Amino acid sequence: MATTKAAGTAKNLNDSNPKYLGVKRSDGQKVTIGEIIVRQRGTAILPGKNTGLGKDHTIFSRIAGHVKFRSARKINFDGKTTRRAVVDIVTN
Repeated sequence: MATTKAAGTAKNLNDSNPKYLGVKRSDGQKVTIGEIIVRQRGTAILPGKNTGLGKDHTIFSRIAGHVKFRSARKINFDGKTTRRAVVDIVTN
């Protein structure tokens, strides 16, 4: 006979680290060169004027200025037109 009883295994104890996604600079805020504006999975928000798109879909500033969010019409691959959010950097 066994000296100890059979114990169950704990399967759901592992958890991944948070990814801290979302909008980091809101409309009208001042940004410098290279500052992250949006961290996202996929391009829910599109890059506009004076912004760049990283390989993980992070939108960052290419110049110093102010953040400006706007809405734009975009034609999808199936021909449908949708409205998408676009972020620009404007100089004042």
